[in-house]
Amino acid sequence: MARVTARTSDIDKAAGVLRGGGLVAFPTETVYGLGANAEDPAAVARIFQAKGRPPSHPLIVHIGGAQLLDDWVQEVPATARLLAQHFWPGPLTLVLRRSQRVPLEATGGLETVAVRVPEHPVALALLSAFGGGVTAPSANRFGSVSPTTADHVRAELGDAVDFVLDGGSCEVGVESTIVDVTGEIPSLLRPGGVTREDLEAVLGRPISLDATSDVRVPGQHPSHYAPRARVVLVEPENIAAEAALAQDAGHQVGVFLPPAFADTPVKAHAVVAVPASTAVYARGLYGFLRELDQQGCDLIVASLPVEEELGLAIANRLRRAAGPRPSA
Repeated sequence: MARVTARTSDIDKAAGVLRGGGLVAFPTETVYGLGANAEDPAAVARIFQAKGRPPSHPLIVHIGGAQLLDDWVQEVPATARLLAQHFWPGPLTLVLRRSQRVPLEATGGLETVAVRVPEHPVALALLSAFGGGVTAPSANRFGSVSPTTADHVRAELGDAVDFVLDGGSCEVGVESTIVDVTGEIPSLLRPGGVTREDLEAVLGRPISLDATSDVRVPGQHPSHYAPRARVVLVEPENIAAEAALAQDAGHQVGVFLPPAFADTPVKAHAVVAVPASTAVYARGLYGFLRELDQQGCDLIVASLPVEEELGLAIANRLRRAAGPRPSA
């Protein structure tokens, strides 16, 4: 997929907005981020306001290279160095002890900070032009579907963003993998663009998805990555029957039809054919959810992929999308 390269003038303008305490939406290889100067508590607070995000939910600090890591954390264990060496720039976030340079507003009040180096030429150019760290969660309302194009950002956040830096569609399509490396044994807190298998190959040991960690990180809310439509997860062989029942009950049903059942007749308002490639599925996942919302679906029936490689991250996002919604 060809990336769109932003004009130097736009990158310079975006860097100026950050220096002035403003908010800039910018592309990464995963999703679009809503960025602010990581060292400006007032600017960081604007992120939470724009997203409607609880202030206790920590943010990720994006930096321009692994060589800058020591500037933002207290200490870097050998495991963190190893992972940074192999996966940065890239969709891997490391949780470490914060240095005084990182305000508590950016960490949700925690003494840990999540840091990564994005692998996108526009993001790296912005970080270079700005000359500092940029705190950035996904550029969308809290809990809703993450944006993978600049148009998604504009449609959802509008004037809450001071400048949108367009870098084309995101290549990975789901958020970064988050690994806690504050202890002796690294812990996988959120699956993402770097797979568990990739991590295990580098670490030389198994790494499990730790759902019981006390460390708060982005994407752990029970309902997250959610479209307006309610998401129901069923076994793949039950999708057609579940969709028909819901459609007959008066719902406008959207269906994620798995590749193995591509020829199955489905009674539904709209059908998305799930790609056989998990990389293609991950890249298109949030776009598919938005598409079914735009087509007027109020219920989406889907199944989980095999939880290997990127399938683990896709399954994680679908489970969060199907999670219990906050009461109105």
